[in-house]
This record gives sequence, C-alpha cells and structure tokens, in this order.
Amino acid sequence: MSKIIATAAIRGAHAMVKRAEEDLAKAIEAKGKDAKVEYPNTAYYLPIMLLFLGQKVETLGDLEESLTEAKKLLGPIPTEGLWLPYLGTTLDAGVATLLAEEIIESLKYVMGPNPVDGIWLGYTDDSILRTQGIKLVDGRMPGFAAIVGATENNKQAVDMLLDLQEKSILVFMAGNSNGRSVAEQAAAEGVDMGWDNYLVPYGKEITSAIHALNFAARSAMSFGGVEPGDFKAAREILMYNKTRVYAFVLALGGDDNAESKEQILTDEKYATAAGAINFGFPVIADTNIPEILPTGVCTYEHVVSGVKVEDIVSRAIEVRGLTIKVEKVPIPVPFGAGFEGERVRKEDMYVQFGGKYTDAFELVQMKPVEQIEDGKIEVIGPEVADMTEGEAYPLGIVVEVAGREFQEDFETVLERRVHEFISCANGIFHMGQRNIIWVRISKATQAKGFKIKDFGEILVAKMHADFSTIVDRVQVKLYTDKAKAAEMLETAKAVYSLRDDKIGGMQDEDVDEFYSCALCQSYAPDHVCIVTPQRLGLCGAYTYLDCKASYQIDKHGPNAPVAKGETLDGKKGEWSNINEFVELKSNGNLTKFKAYSIMEDPMTSCGCFECIAAMVPEANGIMIVDRDYSGMTPVGMKFSTLAGQIGGGTQTPGFCGIGKIYISSQKFIYGDGGHQRIVWMPKQLKDEVGDRLKATMEAQGYADLFDKIATEENAEDPEKLVEFLTEVGHPALTMDSLF
Repeated sequence: MSKIIATAAIRGAHAMVKRAEEDLAKAIEAKGKDAKVEYPNTAYYLPIMLLFLGQKVETLGDLEESLTEAKKLLGPIPTEGLWLPYLGTTLDAGVATLLAEEIIESLKYVMGPNPVDGIWLGYTDDSILRTQGIKLVDGRMPGFAAIVGATENNKQAVDMLLDLQEKSILVFMAGNSNGRSVAEQAAAEGVDMGWDNYLVPYGKEITSAIHALNFAARSAMSFGGVEPGDFKAAREILMYNKTRVYAFVLALGGDDNAESKEQILTDEKYATAAGAINFGFPVIADTNIPEILPTGVCTYEHVVSGVKVEDIVSRAIEVRGLTIKVEKVPIPVPFGAGFEGERVRKEDMYVQFGGKYTDAFELVQMKPVEQIEDGKIEVIGPEVADMTEGEAYPLGIVVEVAGREFQEDFETVLERRVHEFISCANGIFHMGQRNIIWVRISKATQAKGFKIKDFGEILVAKMHADFSTIVDRVQVKLYTDKAKAAEMLETAKAVYSLRDDKIGGMQDEDVDEFYSCALCQSYAPDHVCIVTPQRLGLCGAYTYLDCKASYQIDKHGPNAPVAKGETLDGKKGEWSNINEFVELKSNGNLTKFKAYSIMEDPMTSCGCFECIAAMVPEANGIMIVDRDYSGMTPVGMKFSTLAGQIGGGTQTPGFCGIGKIYISSQKFIYGDGGHQRIVWMPKQLKDEVGDRLKATMEAQGYADLFDKIATEENAEDPEKLVEFLTEVGHPALTMDSLF
C-alpha cells in the first residue's frame, strides 16, 4: 500500500490517541473516575468501544481501559519512504483513531464545549437511528456519504449537496479545511439542514466524524441483530456494514492551491480515513493524495484521488457499488427523497395553501378508463403567476386514476403517497393528509418557474412510475378557485367518510389470507412482519391494504399473501400456515407466532417500530412508549434501551414493537387481556392516539378506562404507578396474572 498514507495514518493515530489521553486526564482530575459518561438517548453506551472492544463504557474510569486498548493497536511510525505491502498495520491504527475520537467526542458531553451548537448536531440518538431505518430498508435511502472538509467555493458545496439529495443519499458532514466546512458553506447559502433533509452536520472538528461511524455500527447492532462482545461479533458488524450499509467518504481539500490541498489533508484525517476503511467504506478525494486501488477490505478501490468536485459524487457511487434510481420529473427544480422533509420558512415563502389559513385537501379516486385522458392536468383557478407574494390560497388536489388491475381499495394507498411525492420537490413544503394539508412554495422555487401545474406533473409521473402495474391512466385537477375548491372539499369529505366506515369495519376473521412484509430483511435477516386488517406493520407505514397493493404492483416484491390455514388459537391469533411461513422466512429461527399476544410467541422486531409495548410486572399490565419520548419508563429503561434489547429480529416474550394505529385496534394484545392491560403511556402519545382509542374502549364497554391510564405526569417508577392505578381502580390490578 502507499507508504505516504501508511506513515501519515499511523502518525495521525498516535497524535489522536495522545490527545484523547490528555483530555481524559483532565476530565478525571476535574470529575473523578466514577463520573458518568454517556451519549444522549442510546442503548449502545459508546458504540465504537462496544463494537471493537465489547466494552460497555459507563464512567470515566472505564475510558482508561478503552485508551489502553487503543494504545495496543499503535505500531511504530514507519520510516519515511518505507513501503508497506499490506493494510493491516494501517487498519489497526485506524481503529485506534476511532477509539480515541470516541473518547474525545464523548468527553464533550461531560466537560464541554457542548457539541450541539448552532448548525452542529453532535451524536445521533437511537430514536433518530430507527426513524431513518425504514428509509434504509425500503430503498428510499440507498446509502450515505460522510463529507470531510470543504469545497473551493460555496456554489460547489451547494451543487454537490443537491446532487446527493436528488439521489436520496444521506449526508454526514464533519471536519474542516483551513477552517472552512461544507456545512458552513451550505448554511451561508441558506440551505436547510437536518435529518429531514438528509443533510446532517455533526461538528467542525475531524473527531466529530466518529458519529457517522458509530451510526453505522449501531445499524448493524439494531437492524442486523448482531450482538457485540468479542472479535467474531466485531467482524460480523464490520462485514454487515461492508455488505449492507452502502457508505463512502468524500475527502475535500477546499483550496485553490494544489500544494496546500495536500497539506490540508492532515495526519489525523488520514488516520480517520483508515478507520473508515475498516467498515468497507472507501475514500474518494478531490486532492492528489496517493491512491490504494487494489480491492480487499472495501468492495472495490480503497482510496481514489484527484477527482473533480463536479464528478466526485458519481465516482463515489461507482466505487462503492451503489445502485441509484434518479427520479426524472418534468419540473423546473430538483426532485428526490432528500428534499422530503424540507421546511419553507415564512420569510422564504412565496405563497401558501391550507393550514389554518384556507381550505386545502387531496383526493385520489378510481374512474372508468374512458373518463380519463392520461397525463391531462387542469388548473381551475389562478396560477402562481396570478398570485400575490405572501398570501394564502385554497388548493384542492384531485388525482383520478384508472387501470385494469386497479381496485377501489387502493385509492387510500395512492393518496397517502401524495404527501411524499409533492414533498420531494426542492423548495416545496407539504404537511398532512386528506383535508388537513398545508403547502408552501418558496420564493426561490417560484423564481425558477414552478407553477401549480407542476404539482400535477409530479403526481402524473410518480403515479405511473411507482404504480405502473395497477395504474394505466392518470389525470390531475388542481383547484385554486375559492368557490370550486370549497365545493370539491365537500365531495372529498363524503368520500373520506365512506372509506373510514369500510376500512374500520374490516376484521381479521373476514379474510382468508394475511400479508407478509419482508422489507426489513435487508437489515434484519431473521425478521418478518405478518400484516392483518387489524394489525398493521410495526413501522406504522404499511397496512393490510398497502401490502395488498404492493403485491399487485410487484408479485416478487417484499409483500406476499399468506393463507391463514387452520386456526390453532383464535384468541391469541395463531394459524397453521402462518407458523409454517414464519419458520421458513425467519431461516428457522422462529417456529410459532401469535398475532395478539406479547407474552407468548410475539412478533419479532427489526428496529423500525413506532412504539414498544412492554410488560410491567408490578402492575400486572403493559406500558407503551414511543420513540419520541426520551424520559424514563416504569420498567426502568428508556425507549432507546428497550429498543436495543428487542430489535434485530429476536422474539422477546413480554416485549414487542408495534405501530401506533394498532393501539386502538380491537385486536390489540387480545390474547393477553386487551386494552384493560394498558397501564402507562407518555402523555404525548396518549393524546395522539386518544380519539381512536377512546372510541374503541367505549365500543368494548370500557368508557372510563382511558382516564385510568397513567402517564409520566403520574408515575415514572413501578411503585408510584401501582399507587396511581390503585387510586383510580384500574382493572389490570384485579385481572388474572399476566405471567
């Protein structure tokens, strides 16, 4: 391998370990060895130590052991000009660097400065990790890029980030070149950054790049179900990242002077790059650094250099072996999943629709084929050019579809995608569904020529692209006329009501087959969801009708019908054919599955669940906690800790990942006593599901049960919880034992 890279990386590792040693000594002197050290809201301690050492770091004293192990990995710094024929010594130095960087960054949460500052986000907690998980497993996010440094000018930075967003690649940003970073360049140009936009600025120091790698490590532990602890497990985690987590590093010089560019790539950056290569993540640089072209640890080349900034994204995709599907939509602004969560602030807004200001709705309806002119888009009312900047207007979006294989039940499936499709346009903000939508067009997007008609262009293109096997014709009507929009809104409300009555009445007993969902198997090989009319997927994103439509679209895709077979236990939800299917698809790891129980043979969890249901032994009931709640729960564990125990496709009696809508299902843990077992939920979650849950409880004859469910305002430990439940007379206390 390159003698320059080896020497620089090993020298950089020595420097980084020395800095970690100095920082740790100061922290121990100030706080003592027993002082607690942890990242916020995680079940994985310090993930890099957990990965490479199997060490569960909890105190500053534990970090001394981590530092000792890092030092063992440091070999002597090679003599300048010495050629090394292998990567081993350099890779070890890379691991030592990562351990040191984890020490340095974790100490910031103990000693400061606070790594969360301005645009810098610091460590990614487990809640965000799992929220992004569904995008990784369903293909919306094909991989991620870790950018270190800066480009020569701000325009290059913005263009590169837009290119990555259009390709739906998640972007991590860390480090700087001569005091400049890509994140700061983007901020200076008004680029909206954050997880919703696929642009994540970790920190300005090179050490903050460790957060991209501990994100990758936790992906394997969480979704892959790899339990860390020894050398074999560490290898499995690294191999998981090489084969399943498609990431790469973009090392940028950020200076017009070629000579200084090489100086900008410091020893510490070389050392960090060596650490990334351990994960199978190649490095692509715009500077003329030495290359490492032979394959080995990475799938293809390890280090590729001298790539022009305008070509660096496409070259990185090639080197990493990524498969990218770029959306081609005939609109005047970029389009891609990376823009889906983009916000348009009031000061940046040209016009808006809906929200609390005007009527706005969206409706998808099936029509006879002869009534639809494919590709036709009508705007009934004023266009953007006729609107006054800063004002609010009504907006009715009516999509009419026809297809030989299309069924009325699929209308809601396509309608839910309207939000995603419109949000993927750069400079467009869309929130909500049905008649509670809120849409904004930014000034910059309007200036590029975006029109109301372009909403139709998006929907026609995407309905055909994503639903080609069931949709033959699409036409769109866009209402911005106040009177016409109000008239169509009443029509839409009537359709919504009819759908709710139909879908709400579907029972598991009414169908002979359920649907499987294997989307998450790309990350959790032993996990499989069984989706029924009364139990949606645990991610909350896939209902029975979604899976049915998915199968119609692609009979070789992630969803397939599964005949129920003989009913073995109607109360707990067990069927013969379902058991056989689960055993086959879980690679023999599971033999039985009960749909309505968390105590006996519950569904496995991949890590993408919206909520966790967990037994509370002292209360003879169960609690439900969602990923947005970061506080303590009555079982003595936060969401992140619970999630770390049940993810990865394991079957854990007493614990189960669930979707929010399942909480109000009549089949909710029916085999364990149903809703009468719910004893605790975070207040925010209780409020969110309240209307649906109250209606279900009233229908079951438990009209007063909802108010007897405790929240964190009543109790966060089992003793206080039981006191509250006793005071309100909660039925769980007098029911048969849950165990």
